[in-house]
Amino acid sequence: MQLWALDRDGRVMYRHTVVLRMEKARPSVLGADLLDITLTDGGDQRPLLARPVWETWYRGVPTTPNQWAPLGTEARREWLDLTATGLRDRPADRTGGVHHLDGTFVTDQPGLHCAMAEALVGPGNYFGREWQAFKDCLGGGFGIATPFTLVWHDSHIARRAFEDDISDEGLTYFEEIVHLLERCGVTVELR
Repeated sequence: MQLWALDRDGRVMYRHTVVLRMEKARPSVLGADLLDITLTDGGDQRPLLARPVWETWYRGVPTTPNQWAPLGTEARREWLDLTATGLRDRPADRTGGVHHLDGTFVTDQPGLHCAMAEALVGPGNYFGREWQAFKDCLGGGFGIATPFTLVWHDSHIARRAFEDDISDEGLTYFEEIVHLLERCGVTVELR
């Protein structure tokens, strides 16, 4: 069975598989040939975690920056999942220009990817949910292509947040993202 989260215009925001278990069955109070069945969700708690995100997206794809900011890490992941539902409506790539990343709320990996997407392609749009997807997006086809300039405001917040998130190469996630951007032709200004 699937649970479909729809926005107010009927657009499918997300599909979630729900696994139901029959907990008990007993003769129904409505008649001898009927059963009252108690079902429970045997799946994860994702719909409960996603509810505040779905409530925001119910009004439509967000157009205001940082609506994801007050959310916790798991809810930010849900936010990123919803950005991916609009992939079929990708705009043509544009190059060049200066893009400003608001680093105020970049305190975890999902937050970094939410902020990066907003800076590069606008609120509610997709530009990767994790390292590999972000790298793929930098190759073009997702609304922007290199070269361009990224001005990362309050970059010290992400630098501090990722100081213990060290890769096999000895770099923090923050450093890996900056190096990846630069290798792909992005001029990065950390402020």
